[in-house]
Amino acid sequence: MKTLAYLATVLAGLLLTTCSPTHSRVATLALTPSMLLDQLAIDVTPAENREFSFTDKQSGYYYATTHANEQPAWHAGWNIATHRVLHDYELLLDGTPLDRQSARVRVYPYKLQRTFAAATEELYLYDNQRVVGIQLTNVNGQQLTWRPAGDLTTVEADAPEGLWLIPKEAPTHRILVAPWQPAAITVQNGALSTAAASGGFVLVYGHSKDEARALLGQFRAHHEAWLQQRRRRMNTLVANTNPIATNSPQLDKALPWLLLTTDELVTNQQGWGIYAGLPWFNDYWGRDLFISLPGACLVTGQFETAKKILLSFAKFQNLDPTSKDYGRVPNRARPDDIIYNTTDGTPRFVIEMLDYLRYSGDTAAIREFYPAVKRAAEGSLKYWVDAHGYLTHDDADTWMDAKIKNVTPLSPRGNRANDIQALWYEQLQASAQLADYLHDDASARQWRAVAAKVKQQFPQDFFDAQHPHMADRLTATGQRDFQLRPNQLYAYSLVPDPARRMQLTKLVWQELVYPWGVASLSQHDLDFHPYHENWHYYHKDAAYHNGTVWLWNNGMAMQRMLEENQPDIAYQLFERMNHQALAEGAVGSLSENADALPRPGQTRGKPSGTFLQAWSNAEQLRVWYQYFLGIRPDMLRNEVVVRPCLPSALTDVAFAVAVGAGQLRAHYQTGATSTYSVQAVGVALTMRFSLPGFEEVAVSLPAGATLQARHTGATLEVTVVDQHGKTIQQLTRTASPTLQAQLQKQNIFFEGTHFAVPYLQPNLKSLSTYHEQAISY
Repeated sequence: MKTLAYLATVLAGLLLTTCSPTHSRVATLALTPSMLLDQLAIDVTPAENREFSFTDKQSGYYYATTHANEQPAWHAGWNIATHRVLHDYELLLDGTPLDRQSARVRVYPYKLQRTFAAATEELYLYDNQRVVGIQLTNVNGQQLTWRPAGDLTTVEADAPEGLWLIPKEAPTHRILVAPWQPAAITVQNGALSTAAASGGFVLVYGHSKDEARALLGQFRAHHEAWLQQRRRRMNTLVANTNPIATNSPQLDKALPWLLLTTDELVTNQQGWGIYAGLPWFNDYWGRDLFISLPGACLVTGQFETAKKILLSFAKFQNLDPTSKDYGRVPNRARPDDIIYNTTDGTPRFVIEMLDYLRYSGDTAAIREFYPAVKRAAEGSLKYWVDAHGYLTHDDADTWMDAKIKNVTPLSPRGNRANDIQALWYEQLQASAQLADYLHDDASARQWRAVAAKVKQQFPQDFFDAQHPHMADRLTATGQRDFQLRPNQLYAYSLVPDPARRMQLTKLVWQELVYPWGVASLSQHDLDFHPYHENWHYYHKDAAYHNGTVWLWNNGMAMQRMLEENQPDIAYQLFERMNHQALAEGAVGSLSENADALPRPGQTRGKPSGTFLQAWSNAEQLRVWYQYFLGIRPDMLRNEVVVRPCLPSALTDVAFAVAVGAGQLRAHYQTGATSTYSVQAVGVALTMRFSLPGFEEVAVSLPAGATLQARHTGATLEVTVVDQHGKTIQQLTRTASPTLQAQLQKQNIFFEGTHFAVPYLQPNLKSLSTYHEQAISY
């Protein structure tokens, strides 16, 4: 177990409280702005050759692999506002290329470092600047040369300040390549050379040459301040706002990396939003954005950013009452295009407005949000709701949206999918709650009445006596489709029977949850596609939602298992995802997809899809804070639920989370006797504390006060002390016989629960035809 002193050395400004019923002890240590970021460095070998990416938090990103001299990926390089502007570059020292395959590579959250025998290269992006910095130090030579690689640019001219490039995908813009510091240059055969003492190269992007020249001047005057600002922002996010220290070194490193790579997708490209994923989805997708928002912004304490995102996206809402898309927010918003073909984006938009309010307590925002909330309900009720209150939709308007040539759905889920009904129900409930605040009683009554109708109707329509799981959808003719998919995990708000929820959780886990993620279709279904990309048999979009693993579903699969008080089972998947972030694929991040089944000779499903997917990362963060740590605020009621559910592998966890205008600072230690300390800093609230098998304890915490809980066997002792250590309240609870019986039932039921066991069944339709010439786009 880590000592308090050790925990203090890795936390910045966090009060760590070792609790007992009678006293508390605190320790603090402030770190330097870059200290934690430097501790997060990940070394990558040439054999690994891992992907990495950085964004400028606005409209640009840079992607490459660590050791490849030639980047094979179509999407590699510098991308700005969805345009590829530079594929790659080559560095030479005294005419000899610096060989990346021989470099020692270390990736930090804010830079890439390649150490060659004769020089060290560091690559940087900067917040809100269209600049790529390539600094070269420890140079053992006289002349440095930079030249572009790939075919995305043409050389326009050389000039006293540097080399001008024209991006083919943005021909009205210009890239200026210049020495890091002013120095004499020569240009020959499209390459820029300068003295080694110049410090390296800088690439600036402008609408015009004048803009690029001005940006170059700003870089040379301010790049050190820009870098310090970027490092300070990142370090504040992980060390002050969201510090974490546990007895698991892997966890302590993975969570900050996941937090920072998720945050690099939170951008201000066209108003505030969240890129769906890199490299292909560097734009805003409504569904993805609002699935990602809790993990990206709310559990991480970035409330103001979350509000900006919600208000920015509200501006894209369809305002035409005669359109069937009235009230919808876009499926995708790009700088040059907006489309509305999503059903679930709008319910999630409204639900996340309420989530923001619960985390922030910002009741003044309700009036800002409410017009969009009301339009969202009105549009659905006018155009999409049937006689039973269900929200209807087209075949490909759920998250399972792949189509053949953008026409024929590959996994049709029309016209009433189970997850859509639950989201619609939750949207109506959230809308009614906001209507209550503004005394719109008629709307609140109408919306609650529709919600009640959906809840009453759902169990009889989506279950039958022959199937142990929920129907995935009702067809337009009212037929139940019982394909086994993970979507039912999202519909528990419409399943009133706890025993049925428990059975569904175990069934889905053992049938769909592999150690590398949640499959989109059961491997026992004849429509199952075992591998995402298998071009000699099928187009990859055919597999996209018909077997392929989607890591974003991991969050809800783990949540459902934690709601059944099974943290050890859930943590097996959580731990594997942390390992992927640290040791597989793109540095510090989770992929979009993976193969459902391991390929011959492999032991796990191969990662696929985007290398950095917002909702994959964000759901890993959300489930950690909301369900493993058990912190769920409702600052509209000025209260926070604290319900720890730690796996046996974690015995010492210290952390802080933002709530309202303040912060909770906590320390959990588990064992034969477990202690939990949670301090309210800068905020006064009601804390609703509970552990499995015990009734909830509600106590008032003045600002600065600490709840201290001590759990031994069948006894829970709770003490509240003020900021001076004076005891305010003490109480003792014994275990609830009813809840203990429920816990015992859950433990017995889930004993022996295992991941889905990969099985390649014969006669799959997807493998029935081999194409000698591989299928292509």
